Amino acid sequence: MRITLINPNTSRAMTAKIAAAAREVAGPGVEIAAVCPETGPAAIESHVDEAFAAVAIVRLIEDDIAAGGSDAYVIACFGDPGLDAARELVDVPVIGIAEAAMHVATLSGRHFAVVTTLSRTLGRARDLLARYGMGEACVSLVGSGIPVLDLEDTASTSFERIAALAADEVAAGADVIVLGCAGMTDLCHALTARVGVPVVDGVGAAVGLAATMVRMRVGTSKRDEYAPPPRAAVTV
Repeated sequence: MRITLINPNTSRAMTAKIAAAAREVAGPGVEIAAVCPETGPAAIESHVDEAFAAVAIVRLIEDDIAAGGSDAYVIACFGDPGLDAARELVDVPVIGIAEAAMHVATLSGRHFAVVTTLSRTLGRARDLLARYGMGEACVSLVGSGIPVLDLEDTASTSFERIAALAADEVAAGADVIVLGCAGMTDLCHALTARVGVPVVDGVGAAVGLAATMVRMRVGTSKRDEYAPPPRAAVTV
């Protein structure tokens, strides 16, 4: 089984980090192919960045299809950019890390809180909660004020800041913490130990769900909305 993990920003360091996390949960017989675009935003932190990210995701999936394709695709950005477009392109599973993390969180506890990066991304997170039917399960969305690229620095104070916010949300009633950025993936286990409740990383959640769907032979429905787009493939 081959799962292509798409980091839609151009950070190769972050791509390598999320690939390592994905391989931890993928299990035997699963190849993780981690890719990122050559050009575009270095981090996805605005609606403009997400627009560029969606285009990059379409391009990377079309390139992968031309090279033989994969058994599943994971979009490793918490805004789940380009998710619907990606699902139009293939009949295999396509999983966004926000959707995956939220679903896994609801299987782990009744209520979850999301700790993410910049507060300007909280509007997009609220949109996704509504879309995925998670509004009642999510008790809080918190922006840490940490830029995405600061998460590349393992010597930074990011862990302590995120841990403190997560602990506050647990004290306020969250049963589970969801990490709202793929760049936080390497903090997951240490945070679980620190705050005393399950901490869900969307990269691991998405890869686990994608692999399970492949084994179950459940792909993306081609009825109606996610049918192939009514045009020939184009270069974007």
